[in-house]
Parts: sequence; C-alpha cells; structure tokens
Amino acid sequence: MPWRVVGVSIAILLCLYGLACVYLYLNQRHLIYMPASSRPVRQAPDFVLPRDGVVLRGWVVNPGKTRALLYFGGNGERIEDLREEFSRWFPDRTIYLLPYRGYGASSGEPSESALIDDALALYDEVAGHHTGVAVIGRSLGSGVAMQLAARRPLERLVLVTPFDSLQRVAQGAYPYAPVSWLLKDRYESWRFAGQVRCPVLVLRAADDQVIDPARTAVLVASFVAPPEELVIVGAGHNTIQEDPAYQRALDAFLKL
Repeated sequence: MPWRVVGVSIAILLCLYGLACVYLYLNQRHLIYMPASSRPVRQAPDFVLPRDGVVLRGWVVNPGKTRALLYFGGNGERIEDLREEFSRWFPDRTIYLLPYRGYGASSGEPSESALIDDALALYDEVAGHHTGVAVIGRSLGSGVAMQLAARRPLERLVLVTPFDSLQRVAQGAYPYAPVSWLLKDRYESWRFAGQVRCPVLVLRAADDQVIDPARTAVLVASFVAPPEELVIVGAGHNTIQEDPAYQRALDAFLKL
C-alpha cells in the first residue's frame, strides 16, 4: 500500500476518533443524566424547594416524625415510586423524596455542582425540623450523598452500589476516550470519604453490571473508619432493591 494511502487512512481514522471525542464531550450530560424515566409525574408533588430560579418539586412521606431520611436516587431512577414502600419500611422517619433538577416535576438542568448545592439546601431546609437526618444514596446518588455527608452532620449514611469516581467508571465504559480531559461532572467520592464522620453502610450487588467491584472497593478503602458492607448475592445494579435482604439491611442499619 502506498505511503500516501496509508497517510490518508490514518488521517481519516484520526478525524473519526476526534469526532467521537467531540460527540462524547458535547453529549456527556445526556449520557450521565437520564430524567425521561421519571416522567410523567403520577402523584402531585407536596413539597417544593425554590433554588435560584429553579423549583424542585417532590414528596414528603410520613410527615411529622422526629427523625428524617433523605434519598438520592440513580441517574435514571423514578424515586416517586418509592413512596409507598418507604412509608412501610421506615414508619418512624419522615422521608423526603426530591427529584434532581430536570427530573420529575423539577425544573432546571442537572449537573454535579447543581445537584450538590441542591442536596445541601434540602438538608438545611429539613434539619431544623428533625432531631437527626439519615441519608441513602444509590448509584449516582451515592456521589451526591458522599459530598453532603462530608459537609453536613448526618446521623447515618447508606451507599447503594456506590463508586469511587465517576471519571473512573466512565473510563472503564469508554476505554478509548481521554475521559479525564473530557468529563465535566466527576463525582470523586473517594476525595470526600475522609471527611465523613457518621456510621456508613455500603450495599453492593453481587452481579452489578454497571459498577465494577474495584470501583466500590477503592471507595470503601478511602474511609477513615471502615464502613459496614453487605454484598447481596444474586442482585444486579438495577434490581438490588427487589431483594428482601436489601430491605432488611436498611431496616437494621437505620433503626436506632
């Protein structure tokens, strides 16, 4: 093959590679955040949190209890559907289910900085009405919960299918891409683990197809005090909540 042809072929491949990287950069938040599954909203929200021109709309379950529970869900999770089972699972807690920006009936566009600021605002709104606040963060929500736990005093923290860094998760999914250069929202939970002072429970799915076990292991090793851990056998990333062991673990850890 003539060198000119080789050079043209290499140039075409480089152009295609560059276009692929540009696509990932421009569409990264559409790949990270998936609010479509949270719509339409079937139950009218009964809790509103205004945030600098954005309005977050969610639900309060079991109002009037002494202690509170905040839940931060996965990137494609419909947290509205948790109202009935959380009401049964945690009858002694008031539960706040607040969809992220752009999810459910909440306005705005999601980003890491926005979601963290919203989580802090939710905590500050809730904490004054309760003697203690516990938090559950699942998948993407574990990244939100970690940063909240590092900046506010929590009673307890549960991390479900968590990861150490979204950048490292994304690099595993796109090994050909320079993810460290492209990614805006990194959710580097391992950086905040040393600042968490409350008891922590980590729930892992044995058959997790999304989060590599190594990503969770690095996060666990980052805590000053080793958290409690439970691997739910037979559970997947998107089915862990269906296993009875999931409810039992939450009940045992959050019931003081």
